[in-house]
Amino acid sequence: MVPRRLPKLAPLFLRALPFGHSISKPELQFAAFARSIPHGTDPSLSCTPGVGVYDDGMTTRTRDRSREFDIGLWGATGFTGRLVADYLVRNYLGGNTGLRLALAGRKKEKLERVANEVGAPQLPILIGDSFNADALNAIAAKAEVLISAVGPYTKYGAALVAACARNGTDYCDLTGETHFIRAMIDAHEEEAKRTGARIVHCCGYDSIPSDLGTLMVQESFMQRHGRYASEVKMAAGEMKGGMSGGSLSSVLNTVDELKENPSLRKVFGDPYALNPKGVRGPDKRDQNGVRFDKDFDMWTGPFVMASINTRVVRRSHALMGLPWGEGFRYSEVMTTGKGAAGLSRAVSVAGGIMAFMAGIAFPITRPLIEKRLPSPGEGPSKEVRDKGFFKTRLIALGDGQTVRGLVADQRDYGYGSTAVMLSEAALCLAFDDAQLPSDGGILTPATAMGMRLVERLRAAGMTFEVEG
Repeated sequence: MVPRRLPKLAPLFLRALPFGHSISKPELQFAAFARSIPHGTDPSLSCTPGVGVYDDGMTTRTRDRSREFDIGLWGATGFTGRLVADYLVRNYLGGNTGLRLALAGRKKEKLERVANEVGAPQLPILIGDSFNADALNAIAAKAEVLISAVGPYTKYGAALVAACARNGTDYCDLTGETHFIRAMIDAHEEEAKRTGARIVHCCGYDSIPSDLGTLMVQESFMQRHGRYASEVKMAAGEMKGGMSGGSLSSVLNTVDELKENPSLRKVFGDPYALNPKGVRGPDKRDQNGVRFDKDFDMWTGPFVMASINTRVVRRSHALMGLPWGEGFRYSEVMTTGKGAAGLSRAVSVAGGIMAFMAGIAFPITRPLIEKRLPSPGEGPSKEVRDKGFFKTRLIALGDGQTVRGLVADQRDYGYGSTAVMLSEAALCLAFDDAQLPSDGGILTPATAMGMRLVERLRAAGMTFEVEG
């Protein structure tokens, strides 16, 4: 009887879950996964013309727009990829910006169809395969920045990151797969530093509102009080939108990887999964039950994106040199309202998440749930996306002082707004180099682009503001 009931709980989970993800920590060695990651040091691979070359074949980075394209969009035929292509064409192709954009992927016919659909049939097409290192190396060598919209990233993303690290090509994606990011750090951090490649994961709803929102309230706290806050809390809960089949595929893939590699269970609770080794702090596990939060004055339940967002924020703090203090704390929850109704919703959120994850892990119930989910390449309709929105609220706390912040958009969080965030991140890397705070490495939105990306997103219609 349980198998018949579990699929009905899926919508409770889906209302709370924008993207799929999992958790890891620096100390764990993903032996099987790591063996499949190309480290980009094969000197037989060709290097970008016109730039310096290390003895081991790696290229240095010169950001002078001498490459053929400013941005290459890898995965343009997917649901999110098409939205990104449309946004870039409508807002930046031609005119004064002079964006040089190319679409990249496996099948020329599908890419040409996307180019026609977005009103730019003249767009150049680059052909490659997620597992063909030579082809990806050639694509990376032609672009200043590559956007990757192909997931699950643990399945399809490693070779492209390797190509970008090798060629000094800036990169941004939408992954929420923490163990993938950890593996990329371990495999390519030093190489990206040497070549100048800025590899920036999590450039969508996970984790730009959290990462840049925290940076924003901390900067405001410093301006107002002469010091940084010792704690920042983030609350989701005010949101509306839909999910795509690709995002759900990432969820299912994570569950499958966990079953294949039970050692991953040891790292699900590590709050410092993405920090440099040895750099930790006082934070413990993410909230997984129901609590009343006096600072938000609401009942709260677990927020499924906390397991990636919190790790990204903590990595940002570590990469910046711990300016907010070694005891800095960061947490995320989903607010559900006040009173008995708020408590009931919090219980439903917590129970729905647990039931959904149990259902997709159980062989009998998983097929029943999968029938109700969109397939890869499918996603919410334009009507659903147009009705979407989100509001992310942040509170910075320290020595009795408080600063409140808001990150919001009138587009749906998972796709309309995410397409804007990913696009503007790539444009920031391509055009705003002189204003950016970082050199190469495996970075975060805050450490790679900082407040300059906040400025871009405000200009694109998003809200980043300090309240009160």
